[in-house]
Amino acid sequence: MHPRILKELIEEVSEPLAMIFEKSWQTGEIPEDWKRANIVPIYKKGNKNNPGNYRLVSLTSVPGKIMEQVIKEIICKHLEGNKVIGNSQHGFVKNKSCQTNLIAFFDKITSLVDKGEAVDVIYLDFSKAFDMVSHDILIDKLGKDNLDRATIRWVHNWLDNRSQRVVVNGSKSCWKGITSGVPQGSVLGPVLFNIFINDVDIGIESTLIKFADDTKLGGVATSLEVRDIIQNDLSKLEKWSEVNRMRFNKEKCKVLHLGRNNQFHTYKMGSDCLGRSMAE
Repeated sequence: MHPRILKELIEEVSEPLAMIFEKSWQTGEIPEDWKRANIVPIYKKGNKNNPGNYRLVSLTSVPGKIMEQVIKEIICKHLEGNKVIGNSQHGFVKNKSCQTNLIAFFDKITSLVDKGEAVDVIYLDFSKAFDMVSHDILIDKLGKDNLDRATIRWVHNWLDNRSQRVVVNGSKSCWKGITSGVPQGSVLGPVLFNIFINDVDIGIESTLIKFADDTKLGGVATSLEVRDIIQNDLSKLEKWSEVNRMRFNKEKCKVLHLGRNNQFHTYKMGSDCLGRSMAE
């Protein structure tokens, strides 16, 4: 149903929709139409013939998105009240943004450089982060964060048995089932991803800042001992990705060396050496 129809008939549809929303919450049942998505590929950069260079945005049911907003408010109230999301996360968090992300990170890094320290900053990139989220691991983390059972049940059923098809210039593919990931373009997707990635910095000693999945790791690199701290943190992050069934795109993970006395140390993820970023 086109959104304009819902808007024009708001007086007629508001009551039956409210009944559907209440029933869905009480039973945890999700209408099948809410779990179907038309995928529109949005070109990012690079070779246009490479499917990996497109962001896949899910266009879903408008009434379904309204219900998602209700669930999101319940989840966000719990997260904020219990301070679940760590301070390192700046993406999709109230009163935080790209600007606070940059200021918080580079204020620490530049202060070290101003003191004459050598500093290494590592830019980390997850491969298809939103699409790789494991549903069972996510639901387990919702439980560990003490969300109420009704909300967890609803989210579990919302993620279960989803399907999608690609739509390009009016042409449509066949419907395919989805076994992992949170839908990009959905209302719930960002907050669920924040919960999923929230524990990535447990045990990390270096400075780590996130904007959703975009992650920066930085620390002093004046001696072998302190450089080993950064290397150990990289190993911990790679271990986290394995346990949580995520992947780092190591070709896009880069190191930025700062400071006059920087020795341009080489860092590794597994057996792969990370490349250098822009000139220091």
